[in-house]
Amino acid sequence: MIHDFLTIHDLTPYQFSHIMDLTRKIKEKPHHFRKRLENKILAMIFEKPSLRTRMTFETGMLQLGGEAIYLAPSDIQMGTRETPYDVAKNMERWVDAIMIRTFAHQIAVDLAQASAVPVINALTDLLHPCQAMADFFTLKEKIGDLAHMKLAYVGGGSNVCHSLLLAAAKTGTEIAVATPAGYEPDPDIVKKSSKDGQETGFKILLTSEPEEAVRDADAVYTDVWASMGQENEKEKRAEIFPPYQVNSALMRKAKKNALFMHCLPAHRGEEVTDEVIDSSQSVVFDQAENRLHVQKAIMLLLIEPKNKNG
Repeated sequence: MIHDFLTIHDLTPYQFSHIMDLTRKIKEKPHHFRKRLENKILAMIFEKPSLRTRMTFETGMLQLGGEAIYLAPSDIQMGTRETPYDVAKNMERWVDAIMIRTFAHQIAVDLAQASAVPVINALTDLLHPCQAMADFFTLKEKIGDLAHMKLAYVGGGSNVCHSLLLAAAKTGTEIAVATPAGYEPDPDIVKKSSKDGQETGFKILLTSEPEEAVRDADAVYTDVWASMGQENEKEKRAEIFPPYQVNSALMRKAKKNALFMHCLPAHRGEEVTDEVIDSSQSVVFDQAENRLHVQKAIMLLLIEPKNKNG
């Protein structure tokens, strides 16, 4: 297993599959893993607030027998009060792993490069790998073979979109991404996913037409139009993105009973209608639950002595 979990790009298809398998075991028999991280400590650095990230990491660490320490945005002020290097060199002497939820992706990279203990990316402006792992575990649970399904993403080229592309490449999942002009996914992420997917049969479609993206999709995914840190773009995006709303009419273009997915929090009435997110096709709360299980798997693989993994 890799030393840190910063991006799905760093995983081999085998490692990706191993995380999926371990997640399933943890979810099915959580009592078997109750003391696996006993006496281990996770530091949780939050430069962006969150409901799901804090609850699932802290709960997960407690359920594995360890402890988690929450550090609020005002506690460290990384990059202004203290450098990532100095933070890492302090933290590695006190804790067994570091989770960070921050803005610039380079902060997480710098922290990991300096740290002797594993660093987990719980979200940056570029990537949201733990979310995508939970999403693909949910798809595996609900549909089955990830290599024979189509996932449609409708919205802006966000950190979630980027991690979904990288995850689809590892599994051979067909993915279609519909974004407004000027809001496409990062070209470097598209390039990496295309390269990663050469051995898995991965297919990608980038389009500006939502109906083209969702045609025959097994699952339709969307995200907020303006993420945290993009508040100054909110009004502009509110004018551009309405044609990309996931509503009943758009869902009807996908396969019958196609799943609806969202990383949450959702802005109801904007990127998705109540009718869709509250429908029987919606698996948004399954995704949220699965954050807990997949992150427990990641923490086990990174923190636990390697001869005990799995």
